[in-house]
Amino acid sequence: MAPLPSYHPRIAIFQCRTALRAAPSASRCRFYHSYEHDLPPPFNDAENAILSASLDHVASVGFTTTALSRGAKDAGYLNVSTNLFTNGPFDLINYHLTVQRLALKDRVQFPDEKLGVGAKVRLLALQRLRANEFIIARWPEALAVMALPSNITPSLRELARLSDEIWFLAGDTSVDTSWYTKRATLSAIYSSTEVFMTTDSSINFADTEHFLDRSGWDSQA
Repeated sequence: MAPLPSYHPRIAIFQCRTALRAAPSASRCRFYHSYEHDLPPPFNDAENAILSASLDHVASVGFTTTALSRGAKDAGYLNVSTNLFTNGPFDLINYHLTVQRLALKDRVQFPDEKLGVGAKVRLLALQRLRANEFIIARWPEALAVMALPSNITPSLRELARLSDEIWFLAGDTSVDTSWYTKRATLSAIYSSTEVFMTTDSSINFADTEHFLDRSGWDSQA
């Protein structure tokens, strides 16, 4: 088993504590979470084109300025276009996090109406984790960048958004304080499982799935 990356469960524990405090403020803008109204796209056309093309190079060169430069070239932009991304590699990481979160609503369907909220949360979390498979060898680098002081707040904010998205798509209708604790708990469990996945050499990441199941996430459903 490979050594744990510099971003490890201790940071995940820190995330849990921080997310619990941040969840109310981070989620207020999503209180009326609905797909009935169109939201503005998180990236403009140029950003989307360059960042999308850059992801194709992450497996070979990582979340780096080199990936951004190659992506700009592939998308038909001048190399100077990478100046759009003032946060450098973190902007590419954030793009991956954002587009994979937004893709969940179309990627995961629940034909079995008998599935409970907890089972849906599990399926959604697993699907999101599996979206990291194509860059999993580079994900420890991404986690290390996300753990930098300047990136912790936006990283936690995106983690809170992911947890909110998962519970919303799973059909959670809670309106009491459990609305916040469910999301904070899932944030901590998801981030710990994500770290574990970077060290998982089992077939089809079976050990990661078992790790998630042992984490007690379903006690919040």
